Formats: sequence, C-alpha cells, structure tokens
Amino acid sequence: MVDHTVLSELSYSSFQDKSIEEQLSMGIRFFDLRVAHKQNDSSCDLYFTHVIYTHLTVLETLLSVAIWLKSHPKEIVILDCSHFEGMDDRCHELFIFSLKKLFASKLCPRTESVLTLRSLWASGYQVILTYDSQCALRHQELWPDIPYHWADQRTAQGLISYLDRNKDRGRPDGFFVSGLNLTADKGYILTHPKESLRTLTYSNWECLKNWLEEQIPGSQSKSLNIIAGDFVGTLPLCSLVIALNQKLLWKDSSSIKKII
Repeated sequence: MVDHTVLSELSYSSFQDKSIEEQLSMGIRFFDLRVAHKQNDSSCDLYFTHVIYTHLTVLETLLSVAIWLKSHPKEIVILDCSHFEGMDDRCHELFIFSLKKLFASKLCPRTESVLTLRSLWASGYQVILTYDSQCALRHQELWPDIPYHWADQRTAQGLISYLDRNKDRGRPDGFFVSGLNLTADKGYILTHPKESLRTLTYSNWECLKNWLEEQIPGSQSKSLNIIAGDFVGTLPLCSLVIALNQKLLWKDSSSIKKII
C-alpha cells in the first residue's frame, strides 16, 4: 500500500495530515520521499519538500520508521527517495551513510534475486530503499528509482484515461506506481482560490473509488502494482487496496479447491 510523505497542510501544497507512524499503522507500505537541503542552511539537515518544507528532518522521520519496524518484524516498507533539491555529492554520501546506519541489516540489497515475503522474512529484510541518483550505483543496498505513472490531470476522468492507456501498453519490469494524485495547474488555482487539492480530491473521489474497485492485482499485463494516493487518512484508500489483495487470496483459494 502506498502514500506520499507527511507534509504540513497548506492549500494546494497539502497531501497528508497524518504522522508517519499513523500512516504505517493504517497499512501504508510505500512512501514517496522528496528530499531537499534548504538554501543557505549551513547544517547537513535534510527535509521533505513539495512546494513547502516539513518541520521534522528526514532522519527524524525515518528514525520513527525504524522504531516501528523493530516492533513489527514481519512488515516490509518501500522508501522511494527522489528529487534531492540543493544536494551535492558530499551531501548525498552523508545521507546514504546515515540511511545505511539507521536501517542496517533491515536493508534488502538490490542483488537479491527473489523478492517474496517469505524470502524477505527469512533474511530479516524489512526495507527496500530506492534512490533516484547516480550516487546510488556505488551502494548495493540502494535500488533504482521506481517508475511513477503520474497523470498530471485535474479530473478523475482525465487521470483514469491516462492510467488505462498505461495499462494497455503493458506493465514495466519490477515495481511501478499508479498514482491517483490529482493536479491543479496555475490557471485553475488562480481562478479557484477557495479550493485546495483536498477539496479537488474529495469531489473526484467517487469516480476514482469506482475505478479502483474494478482493478485486478497480480502479475497479469494489466494488473496494478503499487497504488499511490493523497489524503489517505480521511479517504478509505487503505481498505480498498487491502480488498484488492484479498482478490488474490480468493483466487489462490479457488485454485486449490479445483486441484483437490
């Protein structure tokens, strides 16, 4: 299950209003982490950003993830680090060193040939850490960036058409993300000053919900893999994704009955 990282709530810059521990407890297992170093900041502190900066640093937030994982040894998370605004090579290396120290043996190396829950449990791996930078090539603990199908659309109809076109092209190798994230361009924002991404998402939610309920999980060419969404604390995205996973359980159960 998926989500964007926690950001302060502010009109069109708002995406989540739950702490990362709350999101984990809700069932979210994918985090889109957009990392930045503030301009003119003499420290090495990094923050999450999407128009605005978070109050907590990246490492403070990820420490909470590490603590949560320690008390939930069978849970697996995917941390997708990208953007890296204002970061040079030295900043990258310091950050990567801190990540490796923080998660240590919980990091699943990209050399792992078989990725199943059983294989991850057997090896004690709990974190798949992707890193969208050439610096990652020197570290086998870091995976390449995950393709993100982002529609850049303001309406549910436009977003769904985009995702359906991608499904028709066939699935990428490995992980990929289907984003249910709506986007408002500058023209729309200027002409709708009393609205926000929250109200935009809510007004389109029923249509997005209906489309999501019809999707099929699994390894088929038109199956979805990771599903990303905004405002999951107040919209029932988690329960919908869990219901999709249960389709696989029902399918496996039916196959066993037929064999017997």
